[in-house]
Amino acid sequence: MKISSLRSIGEKREKDFQKLGLYEAEDLVRFYPRAYLDLTERVSIKTAYHNDVILVACEVTRLAPVQYGSRQKLVKAYCSQDGYPFTAVWFNQPYVAQKLKPGEYLFYGRVQNKYGQISLVNPTFEPLDKNYRLKGIIPVYSLKGKLQQKVVRSAVKEALSRTDISSIIPQKIIQKYNLPSLEKAFWQVHNPTSQIEKDEASERIALEEYFTLISAFKIIKGGKEEARLRRYSATANEVKDFVKRFGFEFTDGQKHAVNDIFENLRAPTKMNRLLQGDVGSGKTAVALCGIFMAVKSGYTAAYLSPTEVLAAQNYELLKKYFPDYEIGYLAGGMTAKEKRELKARLKNGEIDIVCGTHAVIQGDVEIPRLAFIVCDEQHRFGVAQRNALAEKGEGVDVLVMSATPIPRTLSLIFYGDLDVTTITDKPKARQEIATSIIPESKYNDMLDYVQKETRLGKQAYFVCAKIDDDEEGSIVSVTELYDELKTRLPSVRFALLHGRMKEKEKAEIMTAFKNHEYDCLVSTTVIEVGIDVPNATIMIISNAERFGLSQLHQLRGRVGRGAEKSYCFLLMGAESDTAKERLLTLKNNADGFKIAEKDLEMRGGGDFFGTRQSGKMLGDIKNLKYPTQVVFAAKRLSDDAFEMRLDDEKLRRAALKKYDSLKDVVLN
Repeated sequence: MKISSLRSIGEKREKDFQKLGLYEAEDLVRFYPRAYLDLTERVSIKTAYHNDVILVACEVTRLAPVQYGSRQKLVKAYCSQDGYPFTAVWFNQPYVAQKLKPGEYLFYGRVQNKYGQISLVNPTFEPLDKNYRLKGIIPVYSLKGKLQQKVVRSAVKEALSRTDISSIIPQKIIQKYNLPSLEKAFWQVHNPTSQIEKDEASERIALEEYFTLISAFKIIKGGKEEARLRRYSATANEVKDFVKRFGFEFTDGQKHAVNDIFENLRAPTKMNRLLQGDVGSGKTAVALCGIFMAVKSGYTAAYLSPTEVLAAQNYELLKKYFPDYEIGYLAGGMTAKEKRELKARLKNGEIDIVCGTHAVIQGDVEIPRLAFIVCDEQHRFGVAQRNALAEKGEGVDVLVMSATPIPRTLSLIFYGDLDVTTITDKPKARQEIATSIIPESKYNDMLDYVQKETRLGKQAYFVCAKIDDDEEGSIVSVTELYDELKTRLPSVRFALLHGRMKEKEKAEIMTAFKNHEYDCLVSTTVIEVGIDVPNATIMIISNAERFGLSQLHQLRGRVGRGAEKSYCFLLMGAESDTAKERLLTLKNNADGFKIAEKDLEMRGGGDFFGTRQSGKMLGDIKNLKYPTQVVFAAKRLSDDAFEMRLDDEKLRRAALKKYDSLKDVVLN
């Protein structure tokens, strides 16, 4: 049922809903509140303590002109509650000035009480007109365009009444575990009468979503082991001799990983293994050992990378460590003639190891004797993409690698069909990266430090969360920061990099940065993986509170790759206790797995993988708060259902319909 069929949703409102990704009534049902207001707890602002988060009914008497600073845009409203004056301020949210007019409002935000001056910082708000009859706990939704909370609440309620909500968990499982009604849970998460009711409803919905996800993965993967078709002849001594080429002693974790692969390639079934480890743990060296086992046994190997920058970097490594073998490179940025020649050499069996990007997956690429595949930064590829490469040979052994540490809670779901090898230690020579949280007052000092370091020959990254300015303007864009920095530091050579650029252009900029043709790279998160610039010693992340901890850890790992001490500066755009707690976790911890567990604990599984996945895989539940035990419970229910052969057609159809793009999922 289209969203336009609901009452009070005309063409203009429909477009505003579509800006939120809402097209059908079912989308509204799954459009969970981003916060809740408890109207039973309205307080007097003059009795509130500093840093309290409160709900107040007040009057906005006037608005000050928007103040535009070098780094911040400030909106200030002068307010009154029962004759007691206070102010409300919004940082980097200039759009508030258009939405706020003199009148009565409900404000919900954090109190700042300094020097006798009371303010509410970045509060959410909505009009409190004479007909306002909301009571109890009310939901607060994200808005776009001219949408108002009351319009969204009304639309959600109507969608709930007109949408068929039924569980795909088999009835026997529902009865066995005495699960609450899913339909009731959806109503309660949008219209809770208490915090406890809201939390219980969230857990029930999350349980359903994870059950569906786990079941869909099981259906797609099939869980069948394939018999080994090729025998590897490389000996343990030959592998040990190859390891000596690296010039350093492998860590215990690396040695264990190499042994896992060596034994796997002698097992009666083909290898399907995940190699995960923290930033700088030496996964690439382990992967090269696996490739050696293949080519030494007379087979062809392929090394798949998500970007041309990373593919070119890996190509250079392969040429260095495999001087006796023919290495081929295939990427989208090559000329048509170069591609034809490389494909012809591959088809004729003239190449032992092919290294490249998605171009290697293309249908006209033939790779005779393909036996071993390495898929680097696997979370950047969909399952279908990896399978397409594996299908270029029969019984191909696959090693997928991830530098994003994944909590055991989620690895049980996404990698249930893989053997997992984890490298937990790091090379002794690798230095800790000093991490600092930089307040607005220290921003200029930080820029002075960057300028001084670049004069000494060092390089730096500046990372932003978005490419362009938007109507909200609440966070610094990469284009805005690039323009600002060029003006502020004219003696420093800046380069701009973001995801909308063509692969060839991105590769050229990264190569120039690596060759020190630029001092600083102003970029989005496209630099998150695969870039190795030993001379870069400074990482600066704007609006750090907008990133997940694991993503921040990955970005931090782009520095500290050389002999010099490296630094990571986290700039906060909006302060809150939760944001500070998260960033302090990163500041005080260098263990990616511990950081990932904390990330999952604080953000929930729905947000852990971000927003880049196909089919809204987990985006549906990112605003729900529930304990991570729900994931384990969902897996137990799914295991029971499949063991009892309850994976009936209803479950199968529903799982595959909901995640029809699951085989193309790209995890964040």
